[in-house]
Amino acid sequence: MLVDYNLLSETSKIYIYPSSRKFYTDEFPVVKGKVEKYLKEFSMVDSFFEIKYQRFIIIFISDKTPLSIEQNDELISFILSLEKEFKVTLLDKVNVCFKQGEYVQIKEISDFKKLIKNRGVSKKTIVLDNLINTKEEYENYWEMPAESSWISHLF
Repeated sequence: MLVDYNLLSETSKIYIYPSSRKFYTDEFPVVKGKVEKYLKEFSMVDSFFEIKYQRFIIIFISDKTPLSIEQNDELISFILSLEKEFKVTLLDKVNVCFKQGEYVQIKEISDFKKLIKNRGVSKKTIVLDNLINTKEEYENYWEMPAESSWISHLF
């Protein structure tokens, strides 16, 4: 069941699925509609979602209605179906997601290291941490300078 974002506690679980590419203009409303329909039908689970930068599917699950193992498997199956339908990767969370101006880029760590070496990115580059776990972490730590992020050791 979909609920208002403000009704979710700070400890609500978050799942971030970074797309390997931006959803095309004609795909975006379809993806949004499919996620919304899926979560509305997700019985006994209070949830909220948003799609940021036309690239990140972000799903919040209330800590009052946590996912069972079976529900988690169902969610993964749903995400896999989106991957197949839209020919994107959504489950690879170890790539580096970062901002260059108004654009969000996704690079493998080896390619990101090359960008550091060639000064294509700096310690001040905004990095998105898709491994965060809670709403509170999302609000405070999802977007941060590289020097304060999980990749700071690369500099």
